[in-house]
Amino acid sequence: MRAVIQRVARASVHTAGQAPRTIGRGVVVLLGVERGDGPADVEWMTEKIANLRIFPGEGAAAGKHFERSLQETEGHVLVVSQFTLLGDCRRGRRPSFSAAAPPGEAEPLYRAVAEALAARGLFVQTGWFGADMQVELVNDGPVTLWLDSRA
Repeated sequence: MRAVIQRVARASVHTAGQAPRTIGRGVVVLLGVERGDGPADVEWMTEKIANLRIFPGEGAAAGKHFERSLQETEGHVLVVSQFTLLGDCRRGRRPSFSAAAPPGEAEPLYRAVAEALAARGLFVQTGWFGADMQVELVNDGPVTLWLDSRA
C-alpha cells in the first residue's frame, strides 16, 4: 500500500453530480492499493498516518515544525483513491499499472483505511472510488511525504 500524505490548511474533492467533500486543517491522503495488500497493510498505514509527527508544536514546543501528530492535533483527513501511485514508468512511454490491485480487492482496503482512521476519532472524508475527481488543496508548509507499507 502506498500513500502520498500532504499536510493541508484545507482541501476538497469534487466529482460530477455530487456535493463536494471538504476538510479543514489536516492531511490529504492519496492512497494506492497494491496487489497482495491486506489487513496488515491497512493497520500499518493507519497507524503511520494517525501518529506521524508532521504538525508544528505549541507552547514550549512552539517553533518546532514536526512535533505533533494528526491524532494530537485532531486534524481532518481526506482519503482519495489513487491507483496511479502504483504506476511503473521504467519502460516505454506509458505507465504500467499491473502492480495495482484490481478494484474488487482495492476498494474494501481503501475503505478500511478510512474507517480505521475514523475509529481513532478523526474527522474523515473520502473521495469516490473509481470516479474522475478533482482534488483541491492548500498544502501547508509545504509538507508532502511518501509512505509505503512494504518498504
